[in-house]
Amino acid sequence: MERIQNQFGSIEQVQNQYLGKNSRPVSGPSDQVTSFTDILSEKFGIQTESNQSIRFSKHATERLYDRNITLTKEQNERLQEGVQKAGEKGINESLVVIDSLAFIVNVPSQTVVTAMDQTNTTDSNVFTNIDGAVIA
Repeated sequence: MERIQNQFGSIEQVQNQYLGKNSRPVSGPSDQVTSFTDILSEKFGIQTESNQSIRFSKHATERLYDRNITLTKEQNERLQEGVQKAGEKGINESLVVIDSLAFIVNVPSQTVVTAMDQTNTTDSNVFTNIDGAVIA
């Protein structure tokens, strides 16, 4: 049996040798697809910038819609700052209060889990399963 000598240093070299120098993977149509949550978030003013690192869970998006809560750009920025402050203090699950709005945020994933305004809070404004709060 004849021994094959390794003449390639990387998979890219093999790819270039056998598939051509400019071969690239074919991208599918999903590269241009916008999710329903993104469209809904944009429609109701939940996220005003595409580079916003705060995300809203499906549940939070539904709560904002059901409770007719619309965030202004300034409130959205304050929410971002509040989540950043919570992260700096090592908080994992935070209550972030902005004006009369309350958000429960999973800080490591920067995801708003639920949202409510002061008129929707029940049970004497008791929030559970949080390890910190930020008033922004």
